[in-house]
Amino acid sequence: MTAPSGPGAPVGDLLRELAPQVVGVLTRRHGDFDTAEDAVQEALLAAAVQWPDEGLPDNPRGWLIQVASRRMIEQVRGEQARRRREDRSARELPADTWTAPGADEPDAGGQDDTLTLLFLCCHPALSPASAIALTLRSVGGLTTGEIARAFLVPEATMGQRISRAKQRIKASGVPFRLPEQAERASRLDAVLHVLYLIFNEGYATSTGPELQRVELSREAIRLTRAVHALLPADSEVTGLLALMLLGDARSAARTGPDGELIPLAEQDRSRWDGAAIDEGIALITAALPQGQVGPYQVQAAIAACHDEAPTAAETDWPQILALYGVLEHLSASPVVALNRAVAASMVHGPAAGLEILTALEADGRLTGHHRVHVVRAHLLELSGDRQGAAAQLRLAAARTANLPERHYLTLRAGRLTANG
Repeated sequence: MTAPSGPGAPVGDLLRELAPQVVGVLTRRHGDFDTAEDAVQEALLAAAVQWPDEGLPDNPRGWLIQVASRRMIEQVRGEQARRRREDRSARELPADTWTAPGADEPDAGGQDDTLTLLFLCCHPALSPASAIALTLRSVGGLTTGEIARAFLVPEATMGQRISRAKQRIKASGVPFRLPEQAERASRLDAVLHVLYLIFNEGYATSTGPELQRVELSREAIRLTRAVHALLPADSEVTGLLALMLLGDARSAARTGPDGELIPLAEQDRSRWDGAAIDEGIALITAALPQGQVGPYQVQAAIAACHDEAPTAAETDWPQILALYGVLEHLSASPVVALNRAVAASMVHGPAAGLEILTALEADGRLTGHHRVHVVRAHLLELSGDRQGAAAQLRLAAARTANLPERHYLTLRAGRLTANG
């Protein structure tokens, strides 16, 4: 065993990375995704308890596979209706692996089944919401609570949704393999949306003491690269990868030495990842002329406008505003309208942004969302109403569960009040 490099966080990061690989191995081996996912959850819990105290095993992936396999076989043994599956599993797995976790996994050959698992979780038998929730849990490594917040539903409701989704996968009898071309296309929209949500949870964590969880963003990028390698001619896959790279390029500059939030306009742009920006811009530049433009391509083009600006003052806001108009036509949503309000204020003045925001608030779909108060505070400050802006920032701080963001909003409100 090797000593862990730190306390719980490094172990948690490793487990999140390995979880979908292990689920994939067991599903491919035993043909039972539902039982495999449950068994892996038990193995992850055992690892989270043992590894911080005992050190990492020499082969963490093999350790998880073997412990989860043992759990799976024990479950199968207890079910008479599945006796034949148990016999087959027992023949495939040497008996000594049931009690000796840590040796090399016997037959996976290091194969990473994460991409196959990703498409399995986006099976057409599931509703889009269920497919996204299941994939965020099984592939993205998010907790049920985090997924529930993303969908604005109670955690118990999301837990039931995930459980039903696993049962549907089991009942479908779909083989564990990458789908054929025609079937793959039907699942791609859900796959891309899942990856987008995973990235966003990493880029702006919904709750907790950290502004961002870079490991989640990087995992979303890794998975999107895999999909892009599979579908290099798909412009929306390319656009999503470009969007992620252009956003992730700013990650080092988004927080200060103590983890405090640094807004885009105040970031040290010399800390941005130039190589990621160059790659993202090259990808979106190549994708846009290829065919029908989709929402991910437009969002990537907006991100490129920000990343190409040498300073915040030199940002091409007219171009960004035009792009938000295109995005609203392709994929209208309250969040898009909220961002368009900011862009409109930068081009036409804060009154134009406030007009859009007022109409959006009347719609009601973002009622109580902290971002509405953040944007209104920004527009009021631009208008010269510092006290009104401070009040909105305090409302926003009370409604966000992300601690660095709450701290930033509270301090910003205090400065506006002090200088008002």
